[in-house]
Amino acid sequence: MGRVVPRHAEKAVTEALTDTRVVLINGARQTGKSTLVKQIAKGRAAEWRDLDREFMRQGAMNDPEGFVDFPEMMVIDEIQRVPELLLAIKAQVDDNSRPGRYLLTGSARILGLRALPDALVGRMETIELWPFSQGEIDSTPDGFVDAIFAQGADLRHTSEISRAAYAERIVRGGFPEAVSRVNARRRQRFFDSYLGDLIARDVSELSAIERLPDMHALTRLLAARSGQLLGRQSIGNELGLPASTTNRYLSLLEEVYLIKRVPAWSRNLSSRAVSTTKVAFVDSGIAANLLGVDARGLIRPNGLFGPLLEGFVLMELARQLTWAEDHIDLYHYRTKDGVEVDAVLENRRGQVVAIEVKAASTVRADDFRGLRHLADRLGDDFVAGIVLHTGGQALPFGDRMLAMPVGALWEVG
Repeated sequence: MGRVVPRHAEKAVTEALTDTRVVLINGARQTGKSTLVKQIAKGRAAEWRDLDREFMRQGAMNDPEGFVDFPEMMVIDEIQRVPELLLAIKAQVDDNSRPGRYLLTGSARILGLRALPDALVGRMETIELWPFSQGEIDSTPDGFVDAIFAQGADLRHTSEISRAAYAERIVRGGFPEAVSRVNARRRQRFFDSYLGDLIARDVSELSAIERLPDMHALTRLLAARSGQLLGRQSIGNELGLPASTTNRYLSLLEEVYLIKRVPAWSRNLSSRAVSTTKVAFVDSGIAANLLGVDARGLIRPNGLFGPLLEGFVLMELARQLTWAEDHIDLYHYRTKDGVEVDAVLENRRGQVVAIEVKAASTVRADDFRGLRHLADRLGDDFVAGIVLHTGGQALPFGDRMLAMPVGALWEVG
């Protein structure tokens, strides 16, 4: 892609700089954080410091206070490389509380790092930047979440995206570098090098890895379970890893934005609700590459289209929640009796939209079983139940129930 792709996060960052002393853009490597910061800092008297550069990093470690002492805006790229800078930044912004002093980027969930001082509580706003959403790639609205909470099952949308085209989107993913590579083999090379570098450098810097092959085996196993329940014990048993090591490795992969864990939802609606989290790969292209599947193989009989599509949808929703007008959380729901809902969206007023993902172009009444289970128990708090499918039409299926094309996620505005 030769053009600079507008990012939804730009508005949130720009607004935060008007009233917040420190703004952090956090997300995986190669998601376009530096490009976004350059767009935002254009025309401002900003000092740029890149901690991926060795001499910059050494200067920061040797003199943190002097490194961050600058009267105008300072941009610090990859702040997690020298987290000690945050105490020096705290001293600066406590002495001068002018908003927009520091614009930081990070490639790990730095507030969760064990060695990180609790420095910037109340002084910093964090904005997550994911790989491109489908709407950012297509220049479409990306407004499904706001629209479904506003309109409920009255929302309608048709889409011309075919099942094969959804498979193409899944294997492409959303990393800017991968999107720009139209050649599938060259895209595969990017994914291979990206994952290798991420584990060898970023993951290993966060924590000692006893055996790198175990970490690589874990990533392949998680790719096959993208969009599925995360059974940590079964994963550990399959890989021959102690539970403590499995838990640590999973946390590391989440800290570097390779995977996302989706918590279970419960409002004590059923004592039989399970608390197991789901796991999704942040980028579906990496997951598909780890499994060695291309778009054509994905939609063959007995292919992995279903689980990868569910993970893809979960992450499109997760991206969209970062710019939705309302504060909305993402969960999944499952009972011990096998009743399940792939995604549960809940706003702060307790209103719920429930979503099922079906890797087929036809929808049956039975596909709404889990959605009706929630509707019966939630009453007026239940806004809508949606079955997302790979067909083109939106069809009502009874009270507050609707079948919609997956493409509505990014085509609705």
